Amino acid sequence: MPLMGLGTYGRRGAEGVAAMLAAIEIGYRHLDTAQSYDTERECGEALRQSRLPRADMFITTKIDMPNFGPGKLIPSLRRSLDTIGVDQVDLTLIHWPSPHDQVPLPVYVEQLAEAQALGLTRTIGVSNFTIALLQQTRTILGAVPIANNQVECHPYLQNRKLVDFCASAGIPVTAYQPIAKGTLAGDPVLEPLAAGKGCTVAQLAIAYAFARGLAAIPTSGKPERLASNFAAQDVILTPEDMATIATVDRGTRRINPTTAPAWD
Repeated sequence: MPLMGLGTYGRRGAEGVAAMLAAIEIGYRHLDTAQSYDTERECGEALRQSRLPRADMFITTKIDMPNFGPGKLIPSLRRSLDTIGVDQVDLTLIHWPSPHDQVPLPVYVEQLAEAQALGLTRTIGVSNFTIALLQQTRTILGAVPIANNQVECHPYLQNRKLVDFCASAGIPVTAYQPIAKGTLAGDPVLEPLAAGKGCTVAQLAIAYAFARGLAAIPTSGKPERLASNFAAQDVILTPEDMATIATVDRGTRRINPTTAPAWD
């Protein structure tokens, strides 16, 4: 999976397709969508218009909670494939764990593993899963690897306990909201550090994710911002830079619905 991807939440319609095409032209090779985003069709259209070989583009989608019940997940993923216009996606995630175990974890995790066995998805993973949920999922899956845990992660929410666990368990992590919805701008620690390195605070935040071994999926509809975010791959952080950024962690979540699990 490419370290840099494009989050497609909110990128609907012709403007969404245009943003995705701009990202592909810049060099993005990962489109991250979800059933609940209603952007799967746009991802497929952008892929077709780009004329890139299917193998050159990594596509992630996520299963929405209403599709967790017995017999529901695989038909929902087939619909997603039809909507995108592909035979297989590269990664399918459980978008959120079922709140209060309304649908027992084995019910939907086992269906996800079956979807992989059927060839509907190349790899499988989870999103917004805690350490306890990851441990349970590993037990359910057995030898089948968890290919990714996608979680909110940025300088103001560094999620160290979870990230460290995933590293020890061999579970790759993708950071969503890596620039914290623009709230990092003006930070008295990050602004001078970014200025000294000749980059923006957003680029610094994305580079921080990469330096921690995480993938990142920032989003934007503006070509200039897409290019700026992509250029974060060229920002090199020293151990001293990493230590400085570590000091701004506030444990502040941007995405925290009432149905969220008990966070680590």
